[in-house]
Amino acid sequence: MAPTAVDSTTPVPNSSKPKSEKPVDLSVFPDGFKTSGQHPPLYDQLYPYSAFPKTITGPTVWEADEYANHPEQWTHVFSAEEVAELSQAADTFIREGHPLTGINPGNFPLPNLAPSLKAMRNELLNGKGFILYKGFPVDEWGTHKSGVAYFGLGTYIGYPVSQNGRGHILGHVKDLGEDSTAIDKVRIYRTNARQFFHADDADVVGLLCLARAEEGGESDVACVHKVWNILQEEYPAVAELLTSPVWYFDRKGEVSQGEEPYIRTSVFYLETPEAGKPQRLYCKWDPYYVRSLTRFSDAGIIPALSAEQVHALETLENVCSRVKLHMILEVGDIQFVTNSHILHARTAYRDHSPDSGKPRRHLMRLWLSTPLNEGGWRLPFPDVNERKRGGIQVDDTPPVARLDAD
Repeated sequence: MAPTAVDSTTPVPNSSKPKSEKPVDLSVFPDGFKTSGQHPPLYDQLYPYSAFPKTITGPTVWEADEYANHPEQWTHVFSAEEVAELSQAADTFIREGHPLTGINPGNFPLPNLAPSLKAMRNELLNGKGFILYKGFPVDEWGTHKSGVAYFGLGTYIGYPVSQNGRGHILGHVKDLGEDSTAIDKVRIYRTNARQFFHADDADVVGLLCLARAEEGGESDVACVHKVWNILQEEYPAVAELLTSPVWYFDRKGEVSQGEEPYIRTSVFYLETPEAGKPQRLYCKWDPYYVRSLTRFSDAGIIPALSAEQVHALETLENVCSRVKLHMILEVGDIQFVTNSHILHARTAYRDHSPDSGKPRRHLMRLWLSTPLNEGGWRLPFPDVNERKRGGIQVDDTPPVARLDAD
């Protein structure tokens, strides 16, 4: 296992239900929990710019050059013993006929891997914020077994939450030929377009590479706390604007009854207070969701982006590009990234031609929740204590775990 920078004391997922959560229909939500979904922040728990740190130090701050020269610090190659344990757990799960939507550590036991996964989870939440696993035998196992093993491993990090209005808790990043310019309707992960630096609507995102593109589709991660330090030093006005709740994020129609089609929020937050613990800086950002709201701003329903806001979002992207760590996901690689203090991006790509006989680029995706009572960040949102906080939930849409994109 790649070395960790902090003690591995963060609790791991369990099956107890917080008192704040309502009982759910187990025939619809087999693991007993419903994705909370998107919510505006608790505005009275947001802090003014003056409360934010001038400089951030500690294990969450890192230099891309250092890591680029030392991939052993953020890469772990699965051993033969670890692969065998994952294989046995997946075979047993499939043989026993459990629904994939109900997978959890209880029905996917990894007694030998669990301690190292606990340490890795802690490093995601409280350290550098990312890891790359290598050697997951997807070609040998095929899509079904690979999906089960990957999903089962992911449940040791967090609880799977829905990634879209269709209830997908096992998602697929694949070009489905949708129009990437229709950003008010289309989710960019369903196209081959570039993804700018962003965070997903979950505590942790996982990506398993099943097939690579002919060209492009490469990954970048940026340290938010390094970015913040640069903004404070070089662009303090931008930093201040990004802490103000004047940013509107599109929900692209993935809305439950009675909810607004957008959320007003800020980009940078401070954690809520807790005695003896620092208030860390948290980031929530996706420029596609900010730029796609012209249908509302043109109608005078919300303000249009100001020149200062456009400058701020461009500056944020540029600074992320300055500090990014570039990596290429090979077939059988798994990348886990926190969404609290890492922003990630993807280059545009081109798939192999249909007559080549080669598959299109295909990544399996997990969005994972790490709730407050299990070591998650203290976020100023109303679902902070819920087991499956975050994600995208439309009414009572049931969770779905398909083995390919639809």
